[in-house]
Amino acid sequence: MTAEQWDRLINIINGTGNKNPVTGFIVDSPWIPGWYGISALDYYSSDDLWFKSNLKIHKTFPDIIFLPGFWSEFGMIAESSAFGAPVVWEKRSLPFVKKIINSIEDINLLKKPDSTKDGLLPLITNRLKLNEEKIKSFGHSIKFAVTRGPLNIASYLMGATELMLAISMHPKKIHELIELITDFLEDWLKYQKELFPGIDGIFILDDIVGFLGEHHIKEFFVPYFKNIFNVFDARIKLFHNDAHGLVCAPYLEETGINMFNFSYKHSIPDMQERVGKEIVLVGNIPPRDVLAAGSVHDVKSAVEKTWKTVNRKEKIIWSCGGGMPQDISTENILAFTETIKKLNNE
Repeated sequence: MTAEQWDRLINIINGTGNKNPVTGFIVDSPWIPGWYGISALDYYSSDDLWFKSNLKIHKTFPDIIFLPGFWSEFGMIAESSAFGAPVVWEKRSLPFVKKIINSIEDINLLKKPDSTKDGLLPLITNRLKLNEEKIKSFGHSIKFAVTRGPLNIASYLMGATELMLAISMHPKKIHELIELITDFLEDWLKYQKELFPGIDGIFILDDIVGFLGEHHIKEFFVPYFKNIFNVFDARIKLFHNDAHGLVCAPYLEETGINMFNFSYKHSIPDMQERVGKEIVLVGNIPPRDVLAAGSVHDVKSAVEKTWKTVNRKEKIIWSCGGGMPQDISTENILAFTETIKKLNNE
């Protein structure tokens, strides 16, 4: 992320405004390898291909802020691997982990991972270290500490259905599990900040939050995510949940979050009403059905329709309602950004 892009994000959070609308997308390995023309496995296993493909997206789309920017990741399973979950690699798709909690008592066997040594975590930080000077030479810097959230990780360790059942049937044990994961994530985020002192943002991804009811939001979301988002001083606190987002929306500010990427199934005005005036919204064109599967005309129409529904545009990052999925073309991305520019000038 360039200094100019970072300043634009800070301005939109502070409400000091930007001359032009801000367009940004969360991009990682579901989209980048295919767009660049390599396999997912090549992307994960080659520092050189990882760097070149990330650099190309910034050169191809200089007007777009890519979040978090030069993201070192291995799909969604790095943190789970640190707990000892076995990783299964696919050549053309995301890796996945096999669960290691097969009964509620297995939670007692888990130990807090060492963020400096365990699982795929050292590969994530070392990739950034190896490429840090090259990243800086092109005017970018590492600004975000990133992790999957504790509920997301718990769902990988024990299964999503099993987790949801256990939240109701064994809440005490799930609190033990989430407390352990949260303690680990605080270490993990602080370690990233230690390695890259210029980090000034925290980015947490956790779709499982969207499956909780309001009672469980107060119990399993607010206290743990509040600890994570406040583990060190950061000016940007970005939360991604593109499952059901209305249930957590009223609690974002209390939790410390100031930027929210949410599902396309919720309109921007509906979300603005629930989050209040302080939260920057990142959204919300349908990523798969419009940006990936739609035509250039479909993209332009969807952007125009959304734009016209929004009265308060000063705290919006125009994006898709979720992360960038596979198979989104350069033409459709350019149609998105060009339409935003056109509408702003009308």
